[in-house]
Amino acid sequence: MILLQNYINGELIAPKSNLYIDNYDPATGNIYSQIPDSDYTDVNNAVEAAEAAFNSWSNTTKDERSRILYKIADLIEANLDRLAAAESMDNGKPLSLAKRVDIPRAAHNFRFYATAIIHYSSESHSMEDKAINFTHRDPVGVAGCISPWNLPLYLFSWKIAPALAVGNCVVAKPSEITPMTAFLLSELCIEAGLPKGVLNIVHGLGPKVGEAIVSHPNVPLISFTGGTQTGKHIARIAAPMFKKLSLELGGKNPTIIFEDCDFERMLNTVIASSFDNQGQICLCGSRIFIEKSLYDKFKTAFVNRVNALKVGDPNDESTNLGAVVSKSHMEKVLSYVTLAQEEGGTVLTGGYQIQLEGRLKDGYYIAPAVIEGLDYTCRTNQEEIFGPIVTITPFSSTEEVLKMANSTKYGLASSVWTSNISKANIVAKKLHAGIVWINCWLLRDLRTPFGGVKQSGVGREGGNEALQFFTEPKNVCIQYQ
Repeated sequence: MILLQNYINGELIAPKSNLYIDNYDPATGNIYSQIPDSDYTDVNNAVEAAEAAFNSWSNTTKDERSRILYKIADLIEANLDRLAAAESMDNGKPLSLAKRVDIPRAAHNFRFYATAIIHYSSESHSMEDKAINFTHRDPVGVAGCISPWNLPLYLFSWKIAPALAVGNCVVAKPSEITPMTAFLLSELCIEAGLPKGVLNIVHGLGPKVGEAIVSHPNVPLISFTGGTQTGKHIARIAAPMFKKLSLELGGKNPTIIFEDCDFERMLNTVIASSFDNQGQICLCGSRIFIEKSLYDKFKTAFVNRVNALKVGDPNDESTNLGAVVSKSHMEKVLSYVTLAQEEGGTVLTGGYQIQLEGRLKDGYYIAPAVIEGLDYTCRTNQEEIFGPIVTITPFSSTEEVLKMANSTKYGLASSVWTSNISKANIVAKKLHAGIVWINCWLLRDLRTPFGGVKQSGVGREGGNEALQFFTEPKNVCIQYQ
């Protein structure tokens, strides 16, 4: 049994309550670790540590902050196997995916912002012969960073790295469902020589730890990734306190396939965009729209490819889909298969729990599902499921597919498949989404803004957007003598 600890003021310590929460391995359904059941006292101690460290860290040179972030990135890469194994066990995802995507991207996040802070520049505005204005961008203070369970270290580092780079200190909460790599990151930060109090990681439940961070009067900035309902709750607390807010929330992303696409290239990518990480990526395309003339060909080929996917042991290199993150999440996902059938849909394949053998017999495995015959306005096509379920729907015209694609309350990401670049640009402009991929998916340049519209969030992450969010601009005007 692994006992996790909080990371406060540079030390690994037990929660003040001395209470712990069971943490389950989704692949086996067994408890394999316990995490601190922290509360306001632990959060307050973390905030006090961050406040005490802020003056020194914010006045540390950019080169020195960059050096430490580089060291953390190097240590993440050096511990690739250990971190990937922890991520796979905690989340249920294939070990090969964690090695290929999650852990390398976490290292890249730290390295990207270690470099970005050195090259980050401010603005100046000359008033001809009267005066010069220049802009300082100062760290805010203590940043509250709350991350989700689907890409644990990947998204944890996506928030922490830019916050630290610009000179903030951080109080962070990883998901209580997938806390292991955040705990291991604590150890790596100590090894890297990160000064005490600069980063504090408090484990525990959302209503206790998350709420305490969001409501704390000395945490002026909140960066949150997670569900839309939780985002609304955070906004209700933070807005009257005039905190800076970045909310990356839910999605119900459309994939739009025109008949003139590169079929094989599209098919290979849409399999990934539908079911990577068991469909538990906020950018997955769960609603697939296919031009009518291509619909039957696509349906046959797609279902055949889905049937060939292997659901199994996350440690097996041949596994395509591992376990979903928890028993309750599995039950939620499967309930949508029942709902889809009640709404008139036909399940072409999958949509049931898979019972594996041996040590995996109690794991949370779902056969990936493809469903057709649903109206685009039904609940299955409007609500975020966040699992290995996609719907397929034919369309006759660009106008029709845009109407269907834009019909949800979400607007995070989308992908468009066509060889006609003019058509692609027209569709991209009219899609209500923060991200549009054309003839690709999940191709990410960290310099670009990341985030959604409507109920998919508020603000943007990535590149200069993150550096600006984690700083406050101050204009200085100097009049010439």
